[in-house]
Amino acid sequence: MRLGIVVLILAYGMSQFFRAFMAVLAPTLTTETGATVEQLATASGVWFLTFAAMQIPIGEALDRIGPKLTAAVVFAVGGAGGAAMFSMATEPWHITVAMGLIGIGCAPVLMASYYIFARTYSPAAFASLAAMMVGLGSLGNIMSSAPLAWAIEAFGWRPTVLGLAALTLTIAALIMVLVENPERVTHSQKGSVLDVLKIPALWPILLFLMVIYVPSAALRGLWSGPYLQSVFNVDGTVIGNVTFFMAIAMIVGSFAYGPLDRVFGTRKWIVWVGNFMGMLACVALAIWPDRGLLSATILLSAIGFFGASYPMIMAHGRGFLPPHLVGRGVTLMNLCSIGAVGLIQTSAKPLTAALWSGTTTAAESYSRLFAFFAALLAAGLIVYLWSKDTKA
Repeated sequence: MRLGIVVLILAYGMSQFFRAFMAVLAPTLTTETGATVEQLATASGVWFLTFAAMQIPIGEALDRIGPKLTAAVVFAVGGAGGAAMFSMATEPWHITVAMGLIGIGCAPVLMASYYIFARTYSPAAFASLAAMMVGLGSLGNIMSSAPLAWAIEAFGWRPTVLGLAALTLTIAALIMVLVENPERVTHSQKGSVLDVLKIPALWPILLFLMVIYVPSAALRGLWSGPYLQSVFNVDGTVIGNVTFFMAIAMIVGSFAYGPLDRVFGTRKWIVWVGNFMGMLACVALAIWPDRGLLSATILLSAIGFFGASYPMIMAHGRGFLPPHLVGRGVTLMNLCSIGAVGLIQTSAKPLTAALWSGTTTAAESYSRLFAFFAALLAAGLIVYLWSKDTKA
């Protein structure tokens, strides 16, 4: 099982890579395929939407057939197949379809791991294990920054992405060989997503999950690149370096959140305070979007660090799930988190039209974008106040 977890970490690393690599690829894809920033934002959003749409059937599959077959087959067909198609893209819609396939492929990986953690280890260890998974898997986030920029320059973007497709297929094969299914839960009731929704304590958590990942995912996955290029007139290498620091911050944040529930005896307030700090970073960027590249790098990294509370809030929600609903419950929570990012990204054209309207400079436009992210977090923080706490 330990080797199986290692392989799932590698697969989740690829998932993190694919959801974030558009920020570095954006300038190249614009030149090569004629895709606009809005079209690339839509393609990035489609990754999140197909990922989210798969969560309900994946929850069913985890509870019924287990994580081994679910993760291996979907990751191979969607992940490797989508990456291969991406490497051959010549039109913007090719990129969109490819990203949709990759989103489907990546959809079961993290949830398969969380399912194994929830079914194999104690509830008290769930937050730390979930944070370890996200933290180590987020090394893929790092690889999609400066290392990707280097690979594109050295080999070209098409061979690089085709190589990623081959790596994805190899990892899928290893999942099939090394991952073991936990013992099945026998229960008098079959259970469904509706049964999960009947748990009142989950509702504030589900609503909060719809906003907490939006700023860090949207900025790291796409908007940081156009922002840095438009406001500071930097090239792909500098964008890669800045997103590298943001990726590091997200990894450190995941590990930092992990053990805190056992230190402070609360999950709710750790998540609330952390995301409040992330909101303040968004406010600072809204006020000073063009103060300097160093300032922007620090604040983007702060958003990444404080926005890495996902494992902790998943542990918070996991505390309310009965054993026979674990698969459906964790995937429903993941749907809320990922789906919201997809909706924001695919709404890039009307969103930018609204936020950019009447502005005279790029800095003013991105100031409104950061203010929008701050407002989302503020609304979520208010709702989350009504949640019931759970302890490790």
